[in-house]
Amino acid sequence: MTSTTASTDSTQLKRSLKARHLTMISLGGSIGTGIFLASGGAIATAGPGGALLAYAAIGIMVYFLMTSLAEMAAYMPVAGSFKVYATKFVDPAFGFAIGWNYWYNWAITIAAELAAVVLIMKFWFPDSPSFIWSGIALVIMFGLNYLSVRGFGEAEYWFSLIKVVTVIIFIITGTLMIFGIMGGEAIGFSNFTIGDAPFNGGFFAILGVFMAAGFSFQGTELLGVAAGESENPEKTIPKAINSVFWRILLFYILAIFVIGMILPYTDERLLSSDISVSPFTLVFERAGFAFAASVMNAIILTAVLSAGNSGMYAATRMLWDLARDGKAPKFLGKLDRRGVPVNALLVTTLVGSLAFLTTFFGDGVVYIWLLNASGMAGFVTWLGIAISHYRFRRAYVVQGGDLNALPYRAKWFPIGPLLALILCTFIILGQNIPAFIGGTIDWNGVFVSYIGLPLFLIVWLVYKIKYKTKLIPLEECDLGKE
Repeated sequence: MTSTTASTDSTQLKRSLKARHLTMISLGGSIGTGIFLASGGAIATAGPGGALLAYAAIGIMVYFLMTSLAEMAAYMPVAGSFKVYATKFVDPAFGFAIGWNYWYNWAITIAAELAAVVLIMKFWFPDSPSFIWSGIALVIMFGLNYLSVRGFGEAEYWFSLIKVVTVIIFIITGTLMIFGIMGGEAIGFSNFTIGDAPFNGGFFAILGVFMAAGFSFQGTELLGVAAGESENPEKTIPKAINSVFWRILLFYILAIFVIGMILPYTDERLLSSDISVSPFTLVFERAGFAFAASVMNAIILTAVLSAGNSGMYAATRMLWDLARDGKAPKFLGKLDRRGVPVNALLVTTLVGSLAFLTTFFGDGVVYIWLLNASGMAGFVTWLGIAISHYRFRRAYVVQGGDLNALPYRAKWFPIGPLLALILCTFIILGQNIPAFIGGTIDWNGVFVSYIGLPLFLIVWLVYKIKYKTKLIPLEECDLGKE
């Protein structure tokens, strides 16, 4: 498949996603509960200054990761994305592990979103059965992915648009409140100077927020998977990557700044995960908006459905590509006449459903383990992107490629991928540093936090030993477009 032609046979995906779909898919993958709910906890933990510092640092890392991904995706736009790049530019075993790691990451995320839907709907219908809401949400997610890739793109466009408009209205409203134009007296910087503000809790508090911020930004890499079904990827991918990053960073930084200015970090409600006391809800209520809690609840519901919709799409495409490459059962590599990998979609949906069912047994202990492994998997994927890009660029030069001929060229090479590599490694290893501090090691905390890392290494090493794969020499890296 060349990157400029739309596939019409039954063995390839359809290139039906337009530039506006790509932009909103990436936006929708990262603007969600991380900004609507977790931002409050970040401010309460590290103070407004600490939260801003942590999110800005993660934002810079994500920028380099996304430019690295844009360079590879514009050159070689395939649905397998990170799995294909890791296989071609690093080591087939590494690509195998990255592919299954990414599929697992999003398959379990579907379960997390189903659990979140239940909590959200209980806000309105506290006595209703949980399975009704999770079932309806699952049918919606499956249906949007089953229709066609264009149907998925349109749904994600409107889901994301709702979130974007909400954040913009919030920032404008909050700014007016800060200057006293709306909602009473001018607040100014008073909440940035109370107690230990703007920084609170010291280094470990900021480190904890640093980790949480990484989870909030996960999903931006969805653009790499969507590249395999996008029109004219050489132009649309770089454009979407550049615009999406700055919008996301602007949204997060400005939203946290507004929350930190209006609400003191000592407000205990910021630590709550209850939608009715979301920082967005608290600010809108303070501005005098009636029914703020119900409106924000509805918006957070769209955010959760959007994340689940995107997760099902990404996991399905990765599983399909693994099967097509002989790294998963063959029947998962089939497409229907509309270019939808239905078998891969059905298996992904089933796994997500089974994972969700674990929330009802044993106080959800198994579910917590699955979720923690999934969280680690996202950072491992980012690590794989950084390594793959570093190897791709070096191989491209060694094999005589003209850098000016690349459809998109990531800036600051090799600083960008190396910095992202270092920060990703730091985040992975620092998932639960407090478990090692205090005289005795909290082994339960260590296992729960780091379970995803040994799982990835086992998959990688088993494949490597079985097939005796080796690091591919730069001169032999496959730079041919699929």
